[in-house]
Amino acid sequence: MTAIEGTSAYSQAARLPAATRRLRLGVVGGGGGGFIGPVHALAARIDNRYEVVAGALSSQPEVAQAAGAAWFLAPDRTYADWREMARAEAARPDGIEAVAVTTPNHTHHDIARAFLEAGIHVICDKPLTTTLADAVALTGLVRASGLTFVVTHAFAAYPMVRQARAMVATGMIGEVRLIHVEFIADWLTDPIDLAGDRHAAWRTDPARSGPGGCVADIGTHAYHLARFVSGREVEALSAQLTTFVPGRRLDDHADMLLRFAGGARGSLLATQVAPGNPAGIRLRIYGSKAGLEWDQDDCNHLRYAVFGEAARTLARGEAALLPEAQRMTRVPRGHPEGYLEAFGNVYAEAAALIEAHGTGRDVAVACPGVEDGLAGVAFVDTAIMSSREDGRWLDPRPAAALARAGFPPAAAGAPG
Repeated sequence: MTAIEGTSAYSQAARLPAATRRLRLGVVGGGGGGFIGPVHALAARIDNRYEVVAGALSSQPEVAQAAGAAWFLAPDRTYADWREMARAEAARPDGIEAVAVTTPNHTHHDIARAFLEAGIHVICDKPLTTTLADAVALTGLVRASGLTFVVTHAFAAYPMVRQARAMVATGMIGEVRLIHVEFIADWLTDPIDLAGDRHAAWRTDPARSGPGGCVADIGTHAYHLARFVSGREVEALSAQLTTFVPGRRLDDHADMLLRFAGGARGSLLATQVAPGNPAGIRLRIYGSKAGLEWDQDDCNHLRYAVFGEAARTLARGEAALLPEAQRMTRVPRGHPEGYLEAFGNVYAEAAALIEAHGTGRDVAVACPGVEDGLAGVAFVDTAIMSSREDGRWLDPRPAAALARAGFPPAAAGAPG
């Protein structure tokens, strides 16, 4: 990442290149009580860089129309079919420039492909796809098109997460030795998926979620966060996936040991059956000189402990923070920012990339792209295979995962 001289912690213009206008955004999914679709829409509006002008908010026409009206979309730009939306919007002189894909996992590939083929940039929820084959196909299409593709790993866009990443990259903690990440939740403690809860039902259905349950739903976030902040790839993992709730078809708990490039060791814990934990995300990185600890429950602070000295707590908004953190900050210290603002940071970085598309301008952003999405799918596939083989150590990097799946070497064009 490139430092910005004279960065103000509270200047939107200083955080990213100033917008010249609002981008026209479409949304697929999110109608009829969906959770993540409205989050995407709110995040897009936070920095005034997008205007939501079209949507296929539900596959049920009456629900789509009602949701479109509630979102103040024009009736002729409220669609019940995302295929029709891609065709129609691509043909309009004022058509959408980007689309947010906020639907269940099994639909991501087909929806994203349709909009990419229509020349429209894509912002997609994770995981990228449910299969390695689809992930490879989508990654190849993005590379060939040159279009912007962003995967919304929003936990990596908190200001103090960016601060931690920059501190690791500049050697402030020394040689990285230990990396521990966890995402602990409790919402699937009871068998609500078997009782008809629609959010739980699709996430525990192999046909819609893919072969991974907890490991795909929240494990991918933890995996990305560890790699993103440490700057190290995982060279091998040993996984144990567990299904604690009787009758549930996919895992609801994952334990892993991790071996990172450069010799660091670590662990990953992801669970959805830990009572008393709504969404506990924690990252700890320890080096030869110092350690860093970040917890989403106290997301505006970062604990920094230099060996032999008293630990310090760095606060979001402090003038002494590194530019990478300042760019992600909106309001002065003492006024907390949280999940929606972090999600908004992803959308702001995506907007900067989309505006720069085709101009040759280099934009200093760190939002995850299609390669990160491919890495996430390879991680899920590897964790499932390792667990089935009683924790056998396997390389989760895309090239290794694709080779195990029988893809030719050329298909693995992603790094690692």
